[in-house]
Amino acid sequence: MRFDFILRQLSTLTLAGALLFGTGCAREPKPDVQPAEQAQQPTPTPAAPKKSPQPADNRRVIVTFGDSLTAGFGADPGESYPDYLQRDLDRLGYGFRIVNQGVSGDTTSGGLSRVNSVAALKPSVVILELGGNDGLRGIPVANIRDNLIKIIEELRRTQSHILLAEMTLPPNYGQDYIQEFEGLYRELASKYNLPAFTFPFRELYEKGLMQPDGIHATAEGNQLVAQTIMKSLTPLLPRPR
Repeated sequence: MRFDFILRQLSTLTLAGALLFGTGCAREPKPDVQPAEQAQQPTPTPAAPKKSPQPADNRRVIVTFGDSLTAGFGADPGESYPDYLQRDLDRLGYGFRIVNQGVSGDTTSGGLSRVNSVAALKPSVVILELGGNDGLRGIPVANIRDNLIKIIEELRRTQSHILLAEMTLPPNYGQDYIQEFEGLYRELASKYNLPAFTFPFRELYEKGLMQPDGIHATAEGNQLVAQTIMKSLTPLLPRPR
C-alpha cells in the first residue's frame, strides 16, 4: 500500500507540472520595448552634407599697408579704397588679389611692428601709406623718417615693389613742419628709387568727397583714391593676358 500511495503522489505531481508548463508556454513573449516606448525613441537626424572646401586663392598678392585711410574708416564694408582697387584690377583682367593691412590709428611705429607679418605674405607690391597720424600728433620728422626707412628696407628684402603714398597735413600745422613732413616722402622716394603718388586730399576736398571729420574719404572718395593709385600701380604689374 505504501508503494501504491507513492505512485499516486508522483502521478499527481507530474500532472500538475505538465499543466504549469503548458500554461507558461501558452503566454506570448513580452517585447523588449513596449509600443509606447518605441514611439518615444528619437528619430535619428541625418548627417549634414559636408561642405566642399573653398579653392585656394593662388593669385599674386598686393598689400595695402597703412592706417585708417587704408582700412576704410567710416565707410561701409566693401567701400574702402583697397576694395575699389580690387574691382578695378579684376575688371582689367589683372590676376592679383588685394590684402588690406590697414589699421585705424596706426603710426609708422605701429607699422614697423607689423612689417614682418606683411613681408610674410610675400607680396608682389606693397602700397605703403603711413605717417599721416605721426604728423597729426606732431611727432618729429626725424622719428618718422627712421621708422619709414626701417619699414622700406625690410620690405625690400622680400623683393617686393613698394609704391609710396606721399602724405600732407592741414595748414594749421605750420608751414615749416608741413614742408619738412612733405619733403620726407620725396626724399625717401628718391633715395630708394620708389614709385610714388600724392594722396589726393586736395581733390577730395574740392569735390566734397570727405566725411564730416574732414580726414577720411567717403565711398565715392575712396573710388577716386583707387583711380589715383591705379595710375601708378599698373606700370608695376605684368600686362593682363
